[in-house]
Amino acid sequence: MANSLYDFGMIGLGVMGRNLLLNMADHGFSVIGFDKDASKTAALESAATAGTNVKGVAELATMVQMLERPRKLMMLVPAGQPVDDVIASLLPLLEQGDVVIDGGNSHYTDTLRRVKYLREKGIHFMGIGVSGGEKGARTGPSIMPGGDLEAYAKVRPMLEAIAAKVKDTPCVAYLGKEGAGHYVKMVHNGIEYAIMQLISECYEMLQQGAGLNNDQLHEVFKSWNDGVLQSFLVEITADIFLKNDDKTSQRLVDVISDKAGSKGTGKWTSQDSMELPVAVPVIDTAVAMRTLSGFKEQRTQAAQLYAEPENKIHATADMWIKQVHDALYFATILSYAQGLAMLHEASRELQMEIPLPEVVKVWRGGCIIRSSLLEVFTQAYQQNTNLPNILLDKGVAYLVKSVEANTRSVVAQAAQAGIPVAGLMSALSYFDAFRTERMPTNLIQAQRDYFGAHTYQRIDMPGTFHTEWQ
Repeated sequence: MANSLYDFGMIGLGVMGRNLLLNMADHGFSVIGFDKDASKTAALESAATAGTNVKGVAELATMVQMLERPRKLMMLVPAGQPVDDVIASLLPLLEQGDVVIDGGNSHYTDTLRRVKYLREKGIHFMGIGVSGGEKGARTGPSIMPGGDLEAYAKVRPMLEAIAAKVKDTPCVAYLGKEGAGHYVKMVHNGIEYAIMQLISECYEMLQQGAGLNNDQLHEVFKSWNDGVLQSFLVEITADIFLKNDDKTSQRLVDVISDKAGSKGTGKWTSQDSMELPVAVPVIDTAVAMRTLSGFKEQRTQAAQLYAEPENKIHATADMWIKQVHDALYFATILSYAQGLAMLHEASRELQMEIPLPEVVKVWRGGCIIRSSLLEVFTQAYQQNTNLPNILLDKGVAYLVKSVEANTRSVVAQAAQAGIPVAGLMSALSYFDAFRTERMPTNLIQAQRDYFGAHTYQRIDMPGTFHTEWQ
């Protein structure tokens, strides 16, 4: 076959890699995939739409030889050493001007290192975040590319063709320099952690506080998804409550263990927020709660040791559902606010030039955190493209204030009833601190100066001061 036959190559034909290639083929591109596992190359070819040009090969060199120059190829392999191993295997086969994309969940610092390493060899390297799971990859994901602008120009037509579309606009855009694509995807995943935690807390409050069964929970979340809470995560939550277990007569959600797993991207968001530094306490809390869920034996012992509070939720079921709805809306806005504030700070501190108006547009479709709220944030950035925190937008402030009272009521009643709502509490505490002109941290500065001579600044004159406290 001629070298010019294939437009794009994929290394790693797992579910995501296979579906992205098939998506490209459906949009008229000729594609070739490599995997050492022959069953995966066969699965790629057998799943191709009739009339599309799709090939699977078991030799990396074969795939590279069959790509049109300059070659454009993507890796979808596990983050870490496997990515470096693939790059090492590729280098002898590539030529200057070729484009290599890492489409996995790599940490942005690894992407920075690889960009520099391959740039010295004349190879374009890009880190691209892809969100939307198996279905999104096949029918239209949200795509977050960053790095080499020249390389983006070469792959842009393909990425725009396969991305999800909202109002005829593809959910893909150049999101900044160097490791920006993977940085944006990391923060996306942190927001995802936060919103999932908040939804689980609302589930607990509706179950414990209002005594709702799974059918009723389905109806509540379904109705919420028809309103201002419309989002992918609320939509799938409604579906989950109806799923029957094929091994028992119970609903599946009731037989799933409460020990939550994670792939580590939420933890990266927490860690990197502290490096900047910027505060993302709802994301931090979501990571901590997943960690705490793993201590099942200790929690079981503690449940026997500590009695539940006597207080119960006193609101009527309808009133409680409305209040919990508003609390979820409030805290969801706060989760996005914290993630976007982190991107604003990282863009400046790490000189990645991340365009936040483009980020919220890219997140509107295809991705796990897609939500009607992103239209609100798009409008906010149209008013001020350099908004450091979306809570400073008047339109967003109006929405937050409209649900603030019910949020306070929910957090207070949950605390009295002993229902753990750490995510909601941290969202409310962040909000209260953010809207406070004078925080009590002047006392912390006094303490630091008292025991460690760390100095402080004053409100009535410039300069740095130290006091002999004893």
